[in-house]
Amino acid sequence: MSVRDEFVLVKEGAELLGLCPNTIRSLGASGKLTEYRHPISDYRMFKKDDIEGLLKRLTEPVRQAAN
Repeated sequence: MSVRDEFVLVKEGAELLGLCPNTIRSLGASGKLTEYRHPISDYRMFKKDDIEGLLKRLTEPVRQAAN
């Protein structure tokens, strides 16, 4: 599997999640989404599997606490 198949850049990840690029950068900076860096350009990269996992969590219904 090539790096291009395994990772996405900020813009691509944002499009997959339906978020703006600054939001995905914030998720990476806060540790909610693991970010990697390209060894030459130092661009942020995210694993496609991590993006898909976050997308699944975002689409799950929220459980409310019983009172």
